[in-house]
Amino acid sequence: MQEVENFIRKHRLLSSVKKVVIGVSGGPDSLALLHYLWKRSSFYKINVIAASFDHQLRGEESARELAFVRSFCEKRNITFEGCKADVANYQKEHGLSLQTAARTCRYTFFEEVMNRHHADALALAHHGDDQVETMLMRMTRGSEGFSLAGIPIKRPFANGEIIRPFLGITKEQIEHYCKVENLFPVHDSSNDSEKYVRNRFRKNVLPFLKKENPSVHERFQHLSETISEDEAYILKLAAIELEKVLISQTEGKIELSVSAFNKMPIPLQKRGITLILNYLYKINPSSLSSVHKENFLSLLGSEHPSGSLHFPSGLVVSRTYDRCLLSFEQDVNHEEWSFDYSLELPGIVELPNGMVTAEITDRKPALLRGKDVFVFSRKDVSLPLRVRSRKPGDRMAIAGVGSRKLKDIFIDAKVPQEERKVWPIVVDAKGEIVWLPGLKHTRHYSLNQSEQWVILRFQKNRHDV
Repeated sequence: MQEVENFIRKHRLLSSVKKVVIGVSGGPDSLALLHYLWKRSSFYKINVIAASFDHQLRGEESARELAFVRSFCEKRNITFEGCKADVANYQKEHGLSLQTAARTCRYTFFEEVMNRHHADALALAHHGDDQVETMLMRMTRGSEGFSLAGIPIKRPFANGEIIRPFLGITKEQIEHYCKVENLFPVHDSSNDSEKYVRNRFRKNVLPFLKKENPSVHERFQHLSETISEDEAYILKLAAIELEKVLISQTEGKIELSVSAFNKMPIPLQKRGITLILNYLYKINPSSLSSVHKENFLSLLGSEHPSGSLHFPSGLVVSRTYDRCLLSFEQDVNHEEWSFDYSLELPGIVELPNGMVTAEITDRKPALLRGKDVFVFSRKDVSLPLRVRSRKPGDRMAIAGVGSRKLKDIFIDAKVPQEERKVWPIVVDAKGEIVWLPGLKHTRHYSLNQSEQWVILRFQKNRHDV
């Protein structure tokens, strides 16, 4: 009891709590927690509510456990809330694993009880041995970040928080408490089956660790708290650095600079992708793992200038040169921009990424240079001109080079894939490409033997520069 009180005081678990709901299955852990907080309720100045949930997965056995908890509470005048639900059916309807379905139903019930009683906290009976098992399981599975810290001492939940007052003690201490207080908890037969991963760790790994160090649970709890504190600090640093890397951020879509991201220290890169995925997913899918994050870092660190990854729930990571776009599939696979406009002389054509202007002059133009300007004699080009988007197989003739695919020109110029879709192409009356604004002219034209000259200019939207 003294160890539990020290733990509660150290972590201020009940300092602002007036009403606490306790999740009770009827087993030794939860029954001991209920009894302890009920017995010490006047000391902590709290009202206690017991909440018991029957998953209906073990037939009459689980039904008897619910009845046992109800009876236990009635004898001690403890407020009781009970509920049962067909978890197996819920699992089938929602396509979840059995454990996920059970947890979802159980926590939904706990939240309802908390709201009904305006409770400040939900107390759960996870103990030090549970912590060791959880951290080992997650290390083995390849978890990272906060997940490696195992079970949190407290976390936000409903309109309050979840607290775990028993994380500082062992299963053996809890069972001893039950004997001293003459408590007779029920036994869950599923805890004996080695088909569950946790039970295998409990039976095969934990005894070895306790033999090496009887206080191993204290070392793991200390490690858990250290990881949590360090992770929180590094995430703050990562968030600051990430602001310098992002090009754009909208709902369901983030674009970042690859070179700027790669300049971040590796630990901040890893936390940066965690922050990005948390923002995009809101609630990370269970199939998202550290492997996805490693693949993301490999894509951005690769010498190859382009590539893509497909993450769970339709999230696509697409890199093109120095830009990386993370967006959900419905955004990435949208219908390509397609346009085909007639370019009057003089005239203006508004485009998705800028505009092309055309003017005519009777005077010989001053020397105009640059790929954003194209000057030619009316006699040298077949009119009228059109401005269109690219088509598969597009090629253009370039003086001194010959015919080249537009795809290769875009690659050489490191134009991102998304921009290629809306890049303007100027063609003559024969359909031949005469100008790729901002990139290439088809050939040099003589300006000496003309009475009229045409000047085309391309102005790219400022936010695309």
